[in-house]
Amino acid sequence: MVSLTGARRRRATAMELDVIRDNAGVTEHPTVELHIVSDSTGETAARLVLALEAQFPEQEFEEVRHARAETVHDLEVAVASARGHAAVVIYTLVDPELRDAMRRLCRRARVHYCDLLGHPIDAVARVSGQAARMTPGSRAPLTPAYFRRIEAMEFAVKYDDGVGAGLDEADIVLVGVSRTSKTPLSIYLGYLGHKVANVPIVKGIEPPKELFELDPAKIVGLTIHANRLAEIRRARVRNLGANNRRYAELTEVYDELDEAAAVQRRLGCPVIDISELSIEETAQRILRTVESRKAEAAASEAR
Repeated sequence: MVSLTGARRRRATAMELDVIRDNAGVTEHPTVELHIVSDSTGETAARLVLALEAQFPEQEFEEVRHARAETVHDLEVAVASARGHAAVVIYTLVDPELRDAMRRLCRRARVHYCDLLGHPIDAVARVSGQAARMTPGSRAPLTPAYFRRIEAMEFAVKYDDGVGAGLDEADIVLVGVSRTSKTPLSIYLGYLGHKVANVPIVKGIEPPKELFELDPAKIVGLTIHANRLAEIRRARVRNLGANNRRYAELTEVYDELDEAAAVQRRLGCPVIDISELSIEETAQRILRTVESRKAEAAASEAR
């Protein structure tokens, strides 16, 4: 099983789904099947499903994808696989006729359903006075914002772990010890269009002096519980087949966290504990923190 923070979930094959259903009667709370039906890849619905599952942390879920559903027959197959089970059909279908057909099929089969695109498309069409393109899998145009995101992601890779310069050019600078998600956060924030550099705090090595000359409003510290960090590092050492046990020892971890905290105090930067946070949630906290500090600095200068 693929386990994630929050709801327990996985994507099931048809054969696995039969086994799960055979065993469903032995549990007090049956596994809920989320059937994702799409005329494209299903990624739009899948992203919403992640947020949905997070609201039910004790519930077991099985995701069943029905991608490239382009005919009524495809919809019938999807609904038939959900009929008679603890299931919800979640669909993103652009064609109004297919949406109507899916609604009829679900009602006839008494399957719970959710249309993710129908109401938003209709609402925007009414407000804008324009008809939707009704093209499955339509992609956003290559706008300047798209190229800014690409540039920001390239920036994150180029200046990862304090490599090169770039601190002055960065919108955000992350500071923390190894394995505090600095790299994935930098790339994810880059995807959102923010140039991020990150500086690792290594025991016994002084951070670059340029770090202390930056606008403090754009610096954010990262920390993590010592036990959690030691666990992550042990797993990394095992995966790499390395013999550097000291890297994952708890006493070493405490020393590094103490040194990082001292540097973060010198910088006067806010510190976010990532121990129980997802990358997405941490990124949003970073953005709120930086925006708030920049607004405070601007207001102070205006006085």
